[in-house]
Amino acid sequence: MNFLELLEGAEVSAQSGNPEITGIEYDSRRVKPGNVFVAMRGESSDGNRFSEQAISVGAIAIVTDSDRTPSNVAWAKVPHGRRALATLSANYYGRPAGKLATTGITGTNGKSTTAFLLESILKAANRKTALVGTIEFHVAGKVLPAPHTTPEPLELQKLFADAVNNEVTEVAMEVSSHALAQQRTFGIPFDVAVFTNLTRDHLDYHNTMEEYFATKRLLFTRTPAGCPRVAVINGDDASGQMLLKFCKDQGTTVLSYGLTKGDFHASKIEINAANTSFDLVTPHGKVNIKSPLIGRVNVYNILAASAAAWSRDCSAVAIGAGVAALDRVPGRFERVDCGQPFTVVVDYAHTDDALQNLTALAREFVKDANTRVITVFGCGGDRDRSKRPLMGEAAGKGSDFVVLTSDNPRSEDPLAIINDAVIGLQRSGAKYVTERDRRAAIQLAISEARPGDIVLIAGKGHEKVQITSDRSLAFDDRLVAQEALRALGYDQPAELQA
Repeated sequence: MNFLELLEGAEVSAQSGNPEITGIEYDSRRVKPGNVFVAMRGESSDGNRFSEQAISVGAIAIVTDSDRTPSNVAWAKVPHGRRALATLSANYYGRPAGKLATTGITGTNGKSTTAFLLESILKAANRKTALVGTIEFHVAGKVLPAPHTTPEPLELQKLFADAVNNEVTEVAMEVSSHALAQQRTFGIPFDVAVFTNLTRDHLDYHNTMEEYFATKRLLFTRTPAGCPRVAVINGDDASGQMLLKFCKDQGTTVLSYGLTKGDFHASKIEINAANTSFDLVTPHGKVNIKSPLIGRVNVYNILAASAAAWSRDCSAVAIGAGVAALDRVPGRFERVDCGQPFTVVVDYAHTDDALQNLTALAREFVKDANTRVITVFGCGGDRDRSKRPLMGEAAGKGSDFVVLTSDNPRSEDPLAIINDAVIGLQRSGAKYVTERDRRAAIQLAISEARPGDIVLIAGKGHEKVQITSDRSLAFDDRLVAQEALRALGYDQPAELQA
């Protein structure tokens, strides 16, 4: 491939040279001889500062969003470096997204579970699938680590190319607000787009809820790649109602869902400690649903995934079978069972809304006045400080006892983060203790549990590291909970071992 072929379709304002190229890079430390280096401005740094370094190690061409162009290699000037990276990455890998039917899923909560459910339904319909999401990536049965919810364009297009080479036809993909703002999905033709909900999160990045919503809406907005053929939207959500009107006005086919109303809704909901069952009401009749995923929040996730699958021509039989086949989603209300007489659950809940839903679900299974909901949680560092007291209040209102601890403090002082959340905890009137060491906090909560209690370990879910100011430590809430249970004399089942 030559440089001009790589630039096809990109927004190029000026260009010079046409060498044969060996690859693309946007990180100068990874540049190899013959590569094109895409130098682009970011939020905290400017990749254009590293153009000369890239040339010194063999870059044969530079694509830049700055006014300065090199004199000793080929170059192209573009108005938007991130959009250029997306276009060039797609070109380099043969535009694989155009050969796949991709469903994009966005929203504050529920993206991962909805994506896993959709993948399971598609498999039940005998489709060959890929999954791109927060927890992990799947490509034709292979499981890969997920460094970001939505990868950078170069990694994303390579993933799509691998999927095409493995005869994948369907992709279920989480699309984060950061990815939309940073144009990582620019040029991808989404066939179906799903909106789960919008609650307070990421305001350290988006500044206001209005800006946050506008960013999420980008997934549904017409672009040079078109707009989604079908939009699946939570009609019970206030932002979802605004999005419904937006999508209809631009001519997208819209399917709404909700607990009791919408094109897809539920009736005869029954939830117990083992499963969730209900009648899924669709535009073409009812489907009996029985899922090992419990709680009303998972009714919403099942409705979203079912509507998306229906949009992809999956049958009622495949929808029912696919939902039933998914017995767990890593780090999403995941039980840690070592034979103890109380329940321990690890969950990714890291917003006030998610904590409220999590504790409400736990409360459904703690009916006896003598049994309690015990919650361990923390707030992430270098993130929206304003949600910390809201999280404290949500955890306190839904729990009988709270252990407030650390959750990826990053560059911040863990005690300062805890002090922000304590304000809300005190408003709730709940009994609580603070323990900055997360391992000790989990051990404390489990040691406090009595028969029939439920211990919720919230915030990190599937994550396997704790990020501090100077390092990332191996840390998995599930394994730490198992260690605490073993220390109390309970046995660890082999299937739970990491």
